[in-house]
Amino acid sequence: MRRKEREVRDSESIEEIISNSDVCRIAFADNNIPYIVAMNFGYSGGDQPCLYFHCANEGRKLEMIKKNNYVCFQMETDHKVYGGEKGCDWGMKYSSVVGYGNISVVRGQVSRKKGLDCLMRHYAGDQNFSYDEKVMARTTILRLNITEMTGKKR
Repeated sequence: MRRKEREVRDSESIEEIISNSDVCRIAFADNNIPYIVAMNFGYSGGDQPCLYFHCANEGRKLEMIKKNNYVCFQMETDHKVYGGEKGCDWGMKYSSVVGYGNISVVRGQVSRKKGLDCLMRHYAGDQNFSYDEKVMARTTILRLNITEMTGKKR
């Protein structure tokens, strides 16, 4: 990171940024062609941090994962534009996280429910969730195993 004074290193602060973020962007790549998509997510920390997502059972994301499952992700929160007298005096305050990892389709009903529960907790808090089996049949759950991530604040 070029601006070391903006780097966030401690996991507690990084997890706070993740907790306050609404959307996670995932960047896929296939044959030197990038594809980025904003998704709802759930985060599970600890020794093996990961992100969970849901999507349709078909589409560009899944095709790209089959070819290359190494992805980059990004999220941010706490946006605030500030101004000044000159154009170059303007800027934005923010908190962000960028990371890398391998993404894959979650198999098995117990693991799929665990992923959806994690996603739901991010937006709705701790509750017992139930899921419509017809909707579950049309839903793919993805798990991104995080290999590296850093935070940044301004």
